[in-house]
Amino acid sequence: MTDDPPGPSSEEARVPRVVAIVMDGNGRWAEAQRVEVAEGHRAGTRALRRTVEAAIDLGIETLVVYAFSTENWLRPAGEVADLMEIFSETIDRELPDLAEQGVRTRFLGRRDRLEPWLEAKMAALEDTTKHLDTLELWIAFDYGGRAEIAHAARRLVEDGLAAERVDEDALAERLYAPDLREIDLLVRTSGELRLSNFMLWEAAYAELVFTDTLWPDFGEDDLRAAVEAFAARKRRFGARERVSE
Repeated sequence: MTDDPPGPSSEEARVPRVVAIVMDGNGRWAEAQRVEVAEGHRAGTRALRRTVEAAIDLGIETLVVYAFSTENWLRPAGEVADLMEIFSETIDRELPDLAEQGVRTRFLGRRDRLEPWLEAKMAALEDTTKHLDTLELWIAFDYGGRAEIAHAARRLVEDGLAAERVDEDALAERLYAPDLREIDLLVRTSGELRLSNFMLWEAAYAELVFTDTLWPDFGEDDLRAAVEAFAARKRRFGARERVSE
């Protein structure tokens, strides 16, 4: 009889493979600092960089961050324009440095409402980092969880799938990023206690951690605390825990 392949060590089991973050609180941070909202968003990009670096140190394999939601288009036009400019700056300044550390950057969400020059920048970064594997960074931009599920449902219809062939796997294959694994840990900053239409399908069994820290102040200690909270929980995925006789 051959031995079963070794499973993950207890240390590895305590580290979530896939972590998602709702990066919230830039505006309140700016207000507290008495600076323009745009400066709060720029501070948020710096928080993203140090959080990605902390994720690498912790052994996290995939990080998914909520950068711009489908609802964010409803913000004042000036703020939306600032967000697009800051996103472009992030692609030019922050993400290439992360690529030097082995970070592959990918984007999920709609792209049909973006300016062609911005879409081209996103595609170029995806192409130049596609061979990297230290950490996979997914940036949700013009993303909404309901819109993603509706997109997948339309794909089912367009593909002519018979009703009896429609199941969870068929729908999952038609999401924006079908190769993105399910979320293990979802973190939201700034003290708000809701998902805000983020990763509704992928986070079905995610452990949730909420922190009062505003996103521009978030860093290694905050991420480590979230991972430690994750490690202390028992994940059952809907099954009842067995009681030993």
